[in-house]
Amino acid sequence: MKLLTINTHSWMEENPREKLKILAQAILKEQYDIICLQEVNQLVTSQPSQALFNYCQAPGTPAIHEDNYALELVKLLSAQGQSYYWSWAYNHIGYGRFQEGVAILSKEPLRSETLLVSQTDDERDYHTRRVLLARTAFEGKTVAVASVHLSWWNKGFEEEWEKLATALSALECPLLLMGDFNNPTDGPGYNLILKSRLQLKDSHKAAKDAYGSATIQKEIDGWQGNQEALKVDHIFLSPQWRTEKSAVVLDGEQYPSISDHCGLACEAYLDEAVEEQ
Repeated sequence: MKLLTINTHSWMEENPREKLKILAQAILKEQYDIICLQEVNQLVTSQPSQALFNYCQAPGTPAIHEDNYALELVKLLSAQGQSYYWSWAYNHIGYGRFQEGVAILSKEPLRSETLLVSQTDDERDYHTRRVLLARTAFEGKTVAVASVHLSWWNKGFEEEWEKLATALSALECPLLLMGDFNNPTDGPGYNLILKSRLQLKDSHKAAKDAYGSATIQKEIDGWQGNQEALKVDHIFLSPQWRTEKSAVVLDGEQYPSISDHCGLACEAYLDEAVEEQ
């Protein structure tokens, strides 16, 4: 299974539609099976869409607007002959004018739900965080994938992670946990994840072939004052998975940068001993 996660920064980027096209081109070339996106925005004031292109709604999610970033991406991909099913979860109002959330795109249908992991549930409070959790099929087996955009260490992360880990521990199928964790590799939040009862492994460290070491460079939104190159975007896998390759992508090398974050891609293989759930 080919996986991609990226915090898109969507409509906050300069020339966002050109960057959206670059993302679509990369997806078409690489043929990712599952894609997790963060900071997937739509204007509060835009109109609801009447054509949703394989949308798999998670219960309780607000209406999808015409300018929803994930919807625009799916439409671009569909125009090139590649269909994706997709879901979106709403977190909070961003930058005073966007409904901001996280999304999952999949070549196979999704059964989606949202998990409120923050203490607060107020769209006007940027601390409000929901994880999008979906079940889909891979090689005839059920797998679960979660797209996350969590808070920073000592700013809500610990409580969010405890609620999320508790919810995910009830799953009885292989898990892929992907997104912007706002916690760098080898930091306290990262270590808390690896020490959890979920027995997760970091795709980038577990891969035989790994390229790149950072997904953000110095100061960006949410990391004001930072002067380091950090890897805060991760793909964590349950023990049933193994990874051969992992790479920081959309970093200005093979493909241009499209966001203040780079993407992270990997190839994951399901152990043949895993039974159908």
